[in-house]
Amino acid sequence: MDDGAAVAVGAGRGVAAAAALLSSLLVALPLRCAGQTNLKSPQDIQVYVVNTNFTLRWNYTGSDTNVTFSAEYRWFEDIVTNETEWKELPGCQNVTHTECDFSSAITKYYDTHHVRIRAERREEVSPWSSTFEMNPYLIAHIGPPGVELQSINGVIKIKISPPEANQVRKMWIAHLRFKYNLVIWENSSNAEFRSQNIFPTDTIDDLAPDTTYCLKVQATLPLEFQEGLFSPIHCVKTTHKVNDLLCATDVRVLALNMKFHLHWKNRYKQHVSYNVQYLIGYLKKLHDDYSMKWLSVPGCENITDTQCNFSSIISTTSGIYYLRVQAMSEYNKSCVSNEVKVDPLITNEIGPPGVKVDISDVLLHIQISPPGGSESEVMRDHYDLSYRILYWKNSSNNEEEIKMKEIKQTIGTISDLTPLTLYCVKVQAFSEFYNKSSHYSKEECIKTPGDKILHLVILATFVTALIAVFLVATPLGFALYQVYNKIKYVFFPSCQPPLNIEVR
Repeated sequence: MDDGAAVAVGAGRGVAAAAALLSSLLVALPLRCAGQTNLKSPQDIQVYVVNTNFTLRWNYTGSDTNVTFSAEYRWFEDIVTNETEWKELPGCQNVTHTECDFSSAITKYYDTHHVRIRAERREEVSPWSSTFEMNPYLIAHIGPPGVELQSINGVIKIKISPPEANQVRKMWIAHLRFKYNLVIWENSSNAEFRSQNIFPTDTIDDLAPDTTYCLKVQATLPLEFQEGLFSPIHCVKTTHKVNDLLCATDVRVLALNMKFHLHWKNRYKQHVSYNVQYLIGYLKKLHDDYSMKWLSVPGCENITDTQCNFSSIISTTSGIYYLRVQAMSEYNKSCVSNEVKVDPLITNEIGPPGVKVDISDVLLHIQISPPGGSESEVMRDHYDLSYRILYWKNSSNNEEEIKMKEIKQTIGTISDLTPLTLYCVKVQAFSEFYNKSSHYSKEECIKTPGDKILHLVILATFVTALIAVFLVATPLGFALYQVYNKIKYVFFPSCQPPLNIEVR
């Protein structure tokens, strides 16, 4: 092939290559216009919910610039009715960051929602991300509660507002189910943190005077195993507590067999009278002010004694009560003591049961009266009592073993008794559920009868002797009777001889 032909062939090949490249570019152009692009889809889609505030977050690994993002959503009802059309997610259109707030779009907090997102650049769009499925209520976090503090008389008074106070839209409708956890510590370098449960309106005591304390509070839903976010940290300085001698001190509850008594001490040297007050426990769970809802205990008004029977106010064993003592001087000055909590079935103590013992030939019978007497239905029914019986031989032998028997009934029996032996018994009542037990009852003792076989031997011997005596005595008696008749007939005849043969 000459040089001219070679040049012609090379030129032809170049034209063919250029034509192929142009063809490929022309093919790619309509695809690009159709929306196909090299933009990557967003990844790691997450929804973060606090109360009714919704934030959509994602990651984007593409290196493209000037990229924006838009999201769509649909909810459960759309899927059920086959209306699968996706809707634009308000607040998440053409955003330049990798998160957006779409709180205004979600109003159905208990329904399932689907969310997806894509990247955009001018007319280019990426494929949609994988669909993120969510149920708002199940993934929501409880927001921080509101906290107000007041330092007064050596204590800190705290008032808590529920997480969604004053909001029209609420995730947590039943705010009365909230429990509040307080974490408090001294504002120092070696602070020790203390955690405790508190009421919406409460008092924090046992604090050092003239000391700055910091605290934070979280709302929880224990039954749903949900713990909320802590509030911002609040700090306050305590004051000195005024030591008022008028106030009742050492206020305590003594309760036995559902009979409740309040006791306190008096340090005031002049005349003072007392008014015992109580508060129904559920009022402390409310976010309202309960300071004006304390009531006087009947029979414990304007008294001078330092004790009071408040059994009359315990109308239910499932409720909580709070009691306090208001002291009043003759100059109309008053002072209120610290409060004491009464949970009836937990505060109450179980008294010893009553016991009676009886005995038969082979069994020791134990009759038990429940603590508080047979009429005390609360003790019998609410505590589900069991009884622990201790019994032993009361002898001079100190090594006699004490035996134990547990029963649920109020009647028990003990067998395998030794004849002619003194047995002693005492009984304790206990409740496994409440982990409570009474003192033991007084000892009751009774002596077992003799051996039954010995009785039979004695009886048989007596009967045998009686029969032997009878068998011996009967012939002897008969013989003596015959001798007696012969003697009487000879020497003392019953008939006189005739007069014609009578010896003159």
